[in-house]
Amino acid sequence: MSSWVRVVVGALAAATVTATVACAPASLPVDVGPAPTSSASQAPLQVDGTSGAPPTLDYQKPFDVVRTGSETVWPGTGDVLERDDPVLLNLYAQDGRDGTELQNTFRTAPAAYTMTEESLGNNLFEALEGVRVGARISLVEEDDGVPVLLVVDVLPARASGVEGGAPAKSLPQVRLDDLGVPEVRIPRGVEPPTELVVHPLIRGSGQQVRAGQIVTAEFTAVRWSDGSVVDTTWTEDTPPQSAEIGIGRLVEGWDQGLLEQTVGSQVLLVVPPQDGHANTTSRLAGETLVYVVDILDAHKVDPHEPDPPKVGTEQETTKKEG
Repeated sequence: MSSWVRVVVGALAAATVTATVACAPASLPVDVGPAPTSSASQAPLQVDGTSGAPPTLDYQKPFDVVRTGSETVWPGTGDVLERDDPVLLNLYAQDGRDGTELQNTFRTAPAAYTMTEESLGNNLFEALEGVRVGARISLVEEDDGVPVLLVVDVLPARASGVEGGAPAKSLPQVRLDDLGVPEVRIPRGVEPPTELVVHPLIRGSGQQVRAGQIVTAEFTAVRWSDGSVVDTTWTEDTPPQSAEIGIGRLVEGWDQGLLEQTVGSQVLLVVPPQDGHANTTSRLAGETLVYVVDILDAHKVDPHEPDPPKVGTEQETTKKEG
């Protein structure tokens, strides 16, 4: 089981975090080929709403897609998306015939892609070229005769904000490579702390994390005892992980340490056994774990959404932790 998920003896299924691995929607984005050649004007689509919440779409139904195209609802202020970059998106789509909802990641968790045509589809890739993180884009296209009205929010794929300062020399030190991947160095000859340590390395400017929200994060977990990496999302084809926080489904160190941190932050957590996997069947039960967590998104759980799939399997655990 992933090193951030607490598993209680005799209650494996109940204690496994109910979480959503950000993944591509089943039917979106769509790639419908070249745009129609008609010179007729496209009917207007009005997109309203605020960042972090599903948009409201106003248009005449049924919507007739004269030509595939995209519009910027608002521009972003973050990094420009570049080819082969990891991309994290919130997607909201309607069937333009009657307004039926086709996709809504605002209810569950953002979806992870790579900035390529293969990952996004030609139309969405073209719509996102040159766009900055923080933007909201609308896209109209047709899929097998169905007019698809898609709104996309571009989320950060790594922490960004104000530097929080280096940890004390008695604590692990963190270096980031050009892609934001953390390298954790455990101080030599130093006993691990016996209480939870929370140190913001980067302070993001987003909303504060609240109990009961779904948090989406990139993270690396390292043993204090030998400095080995036991779990990480910073590997190829491993998306950020998403789960409800502050309700006992994650290790206590996460439930305590990430609450009231802000979205966009990178947080160093030093989690002693009693706040980690003590009294569980995990092979990490006696370990002090060091986490570096990039908080990419946090939003309220939709009570009407079905439970998302569980994170991880024993096979995946073996691969990640050992």
